[in-house]
Amino acid sequence: MRAGFKIIFCTILLCSIFLSGCTQKDAKTIIEFASWGSKSEIDILKPLLSEFEKENPDIKIDFMHIPQNYFQKIHLLFASNNAPDVIFINNLYLPVYANAGVLEELEPEDGFYKQSLDALSFRGKLYAIPRDISNLVIFYNKDMFEKKHIPYPERNWTFDDFLKTAEKLTDKNTFAISFDEDPLFYLPYLMSSGGGILPDEINSPESQKGLKFYSDLRKKYHIAPLKSESASATMAQMFLQERIGMYLSGRWMVPKLREDAKFDWDIVQFPQGDAGSIVQLDASGWAISKSSKHKKEAQKLIEFLSSKESAEKFAQSGLIVPAREDAANSKYFLDGKKPENAKIFLEIIKTSKPTPVTVDYREITDKLKKDTEVIFN
Repeated sequence: MRAGFKIIFCTILLCSIFLSGCTQKDAKTIIEFASWGSKSEIDILKPLLSEFEKENPDIKIDFMHIPQNYFQKIHLLFASNNAPDVIFINNLYLPVYANAGVLEELEPEDGFYKQSLDALSFRGKLYAIPRDISNLVIFYNKDMFEKKHIPYPERNWTFDDFLKTAEKLTDKNTFAISFDEDPLFYLPYLMSSGGGILPDEINSPESQKGLKFYSDLRKKYHIAPLKSESASATMAQMFLQERIGMYLSGRWMVPKLREDAKFDWDIVQFPQGDAGSIVQLDASGWAISKSSKHKKEAQKLIEFLSSKESAEKFAQSGLIVPAREDAANSKYFLDGKKPENAKIFLEIIKTSKPTPVTVDYREITDKLKKDTEVIFN
């Protein structure tokens, strides 16, 4: 009886040791990763995450796709001490989190445009590794220019050249240029005039000159649509409907235009004001939560996502300007598809300036929207 008990006991003990060994061997570190993104972005991202898991069988990615109200939900996660390990973030919100001390300071890496690293830094410290750069260019309807026998805009055109071209382009059915009341779209007019939108800049003569020039496009020259004339249509919709001939926007418009535009189109740099052709530069990238218990694995994920190979896959969509110089200058970005002058997105990085974001930037821009509503309308 006692011998039988010993055999059973030993058998149970061996099984426990074996199962314990299997559990330890099969245990995976789970990394929570949050990101926004359209379907086309997620279709690129998910295979990359699967590839990362195959290369790192000891790591499992818990992907949180938050397509709407992204930062409101990220705020709640931080407030409840449930922040993801890795967070996709942009330079407009980064100062809020960096100032609160909830992001891990990261080491800058080689191979990225310096401006993208500057955009994702706060008080001289880097808090996110950049994926992409966002800047503004003028998209224009080449067919419309040809029908009206107007030369295409040249790269070194000035505000005066822009105005003369816009007046020729405008007729009873068509406006020349888009007009958006969000500061994102009129900041280039202020910066190229030598001004800016921060409280200590907005009242300068340079800023006021740029603001007046922008307002005059709509109110004095009537080459941009009034709010009542665009009605519920967005500027993107008006451009696709050929109701405006030129459209100030970013790289994010390229896939939509490739798919839906029934006309030939291209891009040109923003015209030169008194201070030159200057547009703001924004960036998005990956940050690590300071509260993460798996910072080593989180860093490994970011290194994978920000690699040249991953950056090229993101670039293939046409949606982004890669923050890595090698990916930006590769065939995957400059692939011969529209726009023909895609390299302009890269050339203007040299003269672009990171958006001057502060911790209270949202409050500043909300006030600006109220203040300029009367001026623009």
